[in-house]
Amino acid sequence: MAEYESDHTRFMREFLEKHPEQIEEQRRGRALWWDKPQDFEAQRRFNEAKVAQKPYPYQTDLTPSDTH
Repeated sequence: MAEYESDHTRFMREFLEKHPEQIEEQRRGRALWWDKPQDFEAQRRFNEAKVAQKPYPYQTDLTPSDTH
């Protein structure tokens, strides 16, 4: 019994067989958009600067709830 292969998977496999240069292009695109060096010090500062969010952010009543 043959394993299932979706139309999209088959298309991509056949396309990459016909256009092997696209594999390297794909790697360059990933490096351009995703594989970035991380700045852990900046990330730590961002995390420390976060302001606590209210449980319901769309609440417009700014008075304390015990005065109602």
